Amino acid sequence: MCGNARLRQLHWAVRHVVAQNIAGDLVECGTAQGGSASLMGLTLKELRVSRTLWVLDTFEGLPPPSRHDPDWEIADSYTGSCRASVNEVEALFKNLGILEYCRLIKGYFQETLPTCGAEIISVLHIDGDWYESVKVCLDQLYDRVSPGGVIQIDDYGHWRGARKAVDEFLSSRSIKVPLRRLDYTGRQLIKPDGN
Repeated sequence: MCGNARLRQLHWAVRHVVAQNIAGDLVECGTAQGGSASLMGLTLKELRVSRTLWVLDTFEGLPPPSRHDPDWEIADSYTGSCRASVNEVEALFKNLGILEYCRLIKGYFQETLPTCGAEIISVLHIDGDWYESVKVCLDQLYDRVSPGGVIQIDDYGHWRGARKAVDEFLSSRSIKVPLRRLDYTGRQLIKPDGN
């Protein structure tokens, strides 16, 4: 479900933070069937690095969007899509030999992020689609990302709610780092020092 350019950049992000010795775990918010998380886990395995990959999702499909999503009428039709159960994703990770790296957390981001055990983050992959989901991920996790860490947003160019949440967050924090365009929808930034 994730395009080649975004997958290549997630692979690069994991290799980058390991090579640069940037502290922290990896976090994916919104995993669907676990494909992009698998890539990050396989990269950790390939590099023989012991970092935890936190995988957060409802595991019941996309929640409904809110009225903060400018394209609500279209987005609403996707409610419940992109679904895989915890057991299905866990089985995938086990088959790939990466389950030991992974911690799967079921629930809405608003409920699970405040108590998520990822205290320091080196790679943050946000694939929450809707305004509220993306906003809570940035609000709760941005400050946990190490300077030089990588933040990748999957839906910036596709869903107007995701773009709105990212733009509002960056503006509210006066973060001037440009978003790197990966493809029509994916964006990435390296967290600057002091922000």
